[in-house]
Amino acid sequence: MGRAPVRLDHRHRPIRRGELRREISAPSTTGVRSVLRTHQTSGLDPATLAAMLREAETPGTGTADAFLELAEHMEEVDLHYLGVLQTRRRQVAQIPIAVEPATDKAEDVADAALVEGFLGRRAIVDEVYDALDAVAKGYSVSEIVWETSERQWMPQRIEWRQPRWFAWDPTGQRLLLRGTEGTTELPPWKFVTHVAKAKSGLAVRGGIARIAAWSWLFKNLGIRDWARFLDAYGQPVRLGFYGPNASSDDLDTLERAVANVAADMAALIPEGMRIEIVEDRTVRGRSEIFKEFVQYVDDKLSIAILGQTLTTESGGTGSYALGAVHDLVRHDIEASDAAQLAETLERDLCVPIVALNRGPRQRYPRVRIERSQAHDAEKTANVLAALVPLGLQVRAADVRDRLGFEAPGADDVVLAAPSAAAATARLRLATASAVDADDPLAQVVDSINGGTWERLAAPLIEPVLRRARSDPDGLLDDIAAAYPEMDAEALTERLARILFVADVWGRASALSLAGAAP
Repeated sequence: MGRAPVRLDHRHRPIRRGELRREISAPSTTGVRSVLRTHQTSGLDPATLAAMLREAETPGTGTADAFLELAEHMEEVDLHYLGVLQTRRRQVAQIPIAVEPATDKAEDVADAALVEGFLGRRAIVDEVYDALDAVAKGYSVSEIVWETSERQWMPQRIEWRQPRWFAWDPTGQRLLLRGTEGTTELPPWKFVTHVAKAKSGLAVRGGIARIAAWSWLFKNLGIRDWARFLDAYGQPVRLGFYGPNASSDDLDTLERAVANVAADMAALIPEGMRIEIVEDRTVRGRSEIFKEFVQYVDDKLSIAILGQTLTTESGGTGSYALGAVHDLVRHDIEASDAAQLAETLERDLCVPIVALNRGPRQRYPRVRIERSQAHDAEKTANVLAALVPLGLQVRAADVRDRLGFEAPGADDVVLAAPSAAAATARLRLATASAVDADDPLAQVVDSINGGTWERLAAPLIEPVLRRARSDPDGLLDDIAAAYPEMDAEALTERLARILFVADVWGRASALSLAGAAP
């Protein structure tokens, strides 16, 4: 018996199943994968930031630890940056993931169902959100913890790992696992490595955090200066007045009162003394300069991350139309993020799940992450009602997808078109209920009708029904052949009588109204 062929990944590296069964990048309290932080962002200034970025942008020689800590620190201390970044990540994470078979063959459909079973888990939302950490840092790495207890290979969970536990090779193309003895290759089919490109170039330089770092630094320096300004000039000037006979104890009491009156809003002073609070009306105007600067930086961060500002900022002169245009720009970025993520899930999850369980394939299922477009159901129904009778052929599956309906199962109760008898019965009930005892015209029409619509329509409908029952497949040909047999004489005569009565009644009503006019 020959040995089974060695399976290879997309980079032609052999798959070692022993490595897949164990966790190899778990965190620790010591070493390079320590969960403890070094807090290299304290006392950050422009020179320090420049050094961080230079060190992180050289794969293979420098280390990105300081920059990655800064990227995480930015999310923790800046509410605006955190808010817009979470909006971008969570918006994509909430989009349903669809898996499409490579072909319509039964085995390809089964492959897609296997993958869809895993990607349909509730936990996938959080796992996808973790993968989108790459939007800020340029890349993200999650370890696949495989489970094989049911005689099949299926990820039990996907654990996000700190990006600083990994390093890029000198070419900036492959991620390596850092360890106590250096770096090692990431085993194939063991990690989900997602690279998000905010701009073209090396992945280590493609994250939003690197692009936003300078703006974020200047904003925080501005907020620090703003706080100093408010500390110095935000409180009004307090003046204490005392008379010529005040003692030294009185002066000490007055000094303490002047110092504490703004904070305590109360003070005790000797009789004959007073405190006057003098407000500088120019302080507020000077403070607005800091506020405008911070708002300016926040707007630029919103544009860099979301592509727009009108859905994150309130006020201003933006109109609904402008907001809608900006919202489309944001959806364009969302579509790009979703397409990049779908490619990662195909490569690092779809291919391993299918290959480990069902064998290698020439083509694997496709992963699609797209937001379904909203369609006007009423408009769609009107278009179908107008064009289908003219011969337009439309697939029922396409109509269901457009309206958001699923195909019914074998045991489902379905809504269907009414039979001719049921439609006639409803017409009769509607006609009867519409008769008004006080309306002479309605009484005349009802007397002409006499509840005989089904009898009048029977000569028209019965030949069609008779041929439909005998040969449903040839119904259209039968309808054309049965046309000469359709007797519409009684129906035509009855409709003519109704139209005649309606016309006479209308003319009589017009003459009556003309005679009643002054």
